[in-house]
Amino acid sequence: MSLWLFKKSSSNLKTRLIINTTSTIILFMSPKAGWQFWIDRGGTFTDIVARSPDGKLITHKLLSDDLCHYKDAAMHGIRQIIGLPGNAPLPAEFIESVKMGTTVGTNALLERKGERTVLIINRGFGDALRIGYQNRPDIFAQKIELPDQLYERVIEVSGRVGADGKELVPLDLENAKKSLKWLSKPESARLQSYLCMHTDIPSMNLNSEGLPAK
Repeated sequence: MSLWLFKKSSSNLKTRLIINTTSTIILFMSPKAGWQFWIDRGGTFTDIVARSPDGKLITHKLLSDDLCHYKDAAMHGIRQIIGLPGNAPLPAEFIESVKMGTTVGTNALLERKGERTVLIINRGFGDALRIGYQNRPDIFAQKIELPDQLYERVIEVSGRVGADGKELVPLDLENAKKSLKWLSKPESARLQSYLCMHTDIPSMNLNSEGLPAK
């Protein structure tokens, strides 16, 4: 599970953003008591529970996607509850907190409705994710049906860095260019997932060597 933390402080407003693999939680905090919002952004509907400065609880429900009327359901719902026009900026000085959770990313993974993805990995490890942990939900099943992978294609790139950060196998630049050339074609996958052992993309020089990597 990955965790990103962003903080921004000022005299009037503190903002904190936390992202993990299953949900997104956005928290805006103001030192003054004001409106509080709890939002659940689902694939079909967005549900909002609000608490007004005088303690009154308000519930609100709207479509998560309705581009004919608004671009963002959560922001539009807050405006409706406060009584603001459709494009009016949110008055941060009157909002104490906004907390939001969403299952949109999880739904995309479960339903396989995400963008087409290609996996780029060290040579020799192309089937590592397919092999997985070899879990057997039905140990006596004679026909094993594995779930589809999230990526549609695997590209193996020569090059290896050890756990200590030292180069074990140098990057084969010419072969890497040939293998990754497919990514520059219009019909290629839009998303690229890089899995390089003991290193990251800058260390593999995939971006700095003129390769079609993003």
